[in-house]
Amino acid sequence: MTDSTGRLKALFVDGHSIIFAWEDLRALHERNPMLAREELCRRMTVYQDTMQQRVVVVFDGKGEKTQAKDRSTDDIVVIYSGKGKTADDVIERLVAQYSERYELTVATGDRAEMDTVMAFGGFCITPRTLLEYLDRAEAQLASTLARLRKK
Repeated sequence: MTDSTGRLKALFVDGHSIIFAWEDLRALHERNPMLAREELCRRMTVYQDTMQQRVVVVFDGKGEKTQAKDRSTDDIVVIYSGKGKTADDVIERLVAQYSERYELTVATGDRAEMDTVMAFGGFCITPRTLLEYLDRAEAQLASTLARLRKK
């Protein structure tokens, strides 16, 4: 999907910020962090598919460098920050690099990250707002599926 100037839209999600802000994912994370990350990615895939907006989920991770998880081109992009880097670092670098060509929105609960993203020309939404957007996307998908089943 594009904005009014024809720029492509993308949503960057600060993965752990969202997990710890949403009660159900926070509880799941306490039991099994990997399942919480997978559930967030599943939900964000529904959002991307329904809203036609590219989604990039960034998690704090371990490793030598930033790594994009292998997925098909239709899937969301999942990035794990490398050793010595945070998800915030990765998101801020991507926004600085691409905000002139794309309409970028970042979902995070981190006020300092929001300030930096906005300084680079990106937009920010809170975890609560992302949850509201996701609820609308899931309702839209359910409505579409119900309509298709009636045909």
